[in-house]
Amino acid sequence: MDEKMKDMELIVFTIINKGGNAKGLAYEAIAEAEKGNFNHAEALLKEADAELKEAHKVQTSLIQDEARGKKQDITVLFVHAQDHLMTSIEVRNLAEVFIRNSRRIEKLEKALALKDNGDE
Repeated sequence: MDEKMKDMELIVFTIINKGGNAKGLAYEAIAEAEKGNFNHAEALLKEADAELKEAHKVQTSLIQDEARGKKQDITVLFVHAQDHLMTSIEVRNLAEVFIRNSRRIEKLEKALALKDNGDE
């Protein structure tokens, strides 16, 4: 395997790794929010953002290289990495919505509990 191919594999696996880490952290954030641990959920989202930022740096480097005329061979593995990163970004964004909704649900549950206690 030539050096160019090894470099591309490293880039691809970095994108997959960072994207996968971000996706896992986003799912953890959702789980923490469902338990009412909103500060921890927010911290996990920040960790996910850091992972996504690193993956995006790698991706941006590839785009800049191509814009300069340095073409890359598009492999199935590269397409997979791009797909993995895109879905990780989407899961992270949806996690934010889930966390926001978990906050609303908790607030409503507390309000209902107060109302029920006041009716007795």
